Amino acid sequence: MKSGLEDVIAAETKLSDVDGAAGRLIIRGVSLDDLVATSRYEDVAALLLDGLFDEHIDAALIRKQLGAARVALFTHVEAADAAVLALPPVDAVRALLARVADGEDFATALRLMAAPAVFLPAVLRLQKGETPIKPDASLSQSADILHMLTGRAPTAEQTAGLDAYLVTISDHGLNASTFASRVIASTHAGLTSSVLAAISALKGPLHGGAPGPVLDMLDAVGKPENARTWLSNALDHGERLMGFGHRIYRVRDPRADALKTALKPIFASGQADAGRIALAEAIEAAALALLKERKPDRPLDVNVEYYTALLLDALGFPRSSFTGVFAIGRTVGWIAHAREQTLDGRLIRPQSRYVGPLPKAA
Repeated sequence: MKSGLEDVIAAETKLSDVDGAAGRLIIRGVSLDDLVATSRYEDVAALLLDGLFDEHIDAALIRKQLGAARVALFTHVEAADAAVLALPPVDAVRALLARVADGEDFATALRLMAAPAVFLPAVLRLQKGETPIKPDASLSQSADILHMLTGRAPTAEQTAGLDAYLVTISDHGLNASTFASRVIASTHAGLTSSVLAAISALKGPLHGGAPGPVLDMLDAVGKPENARTWLSNALDHGERLMGFGHRIYRVRDPRADALKTALKPIFASGQADAGRIALAEAIEAAALALLKERKPDRPLDVNVEYYTALLLDALGFPRSSFTGVFAIGRTVGWIAHAREQTLDGRLIRPQSRYVGPLPKAA
């Protein structure tokens, strides 16, 4: 038996396929490159969910009903008391998410997709002593998130950047949080229970907690000319280079390039410090060269966390919120997997091998 169930097939799915050797991600028959180039959040949500509920689901339906769901869920922000606001943002979002009634229908799915999009900006504002901003049902999911976060109408480049992020992370095979969602769904507990289990798995630092430290590394390096020396010293001390390497991908993570592409219009239009991306590119080049020199037999390349950190920082999200933003994007994937498991699967009940002591003979 392999530790961590590595290479064990635990489900058959029509939702996404991760080819780590080729560096390819397919979401319901569409390559990530094509999806990011042509789709908004509502488009990928429709792609993932259509056929899993009684309703025919398209992007226009999701945009209209998701906007209404965001407005309706705003009343739950009143439950964000001092105890909730003392929690890290993703934990505060989880606490508020537990207020969403369980169910298996499309209406429940819409509420769950809307909930973190409303709760995270509200929590972040309340933690700064600012008033939460009511959702605007006329806006797209990405535009409204940024509007609720900053109180300003986002630019087209900012909205496109967040759309690219939410599309890129919408689903990614049977990772820890998605598997947690399917395990709970197999008991027929309901979609809210599945999403709560998934977000609980996501908040673990081995799964969804690594983008923030990428920015800490950039801050520590400071200037492009410092990159190789700083990184070499870090490797000498046995430190991990944040944003490099992945459990599945043995080549470059395709999501990294999708997000790097989404970043460029924001920096090119002067909406973020152009020196920041120049520093990131210098660190990337130096890190890849050093890793090839130091670990020639172990393929390590840029992963999704590297450019996630830069993009979310440029959009105004604090580092403490990055896991919560990830949850906004991945919730639709969790829901799709939960429904697929409920419709086609059985109760997940694996066996364990006992390796403890045996009773003493009489």
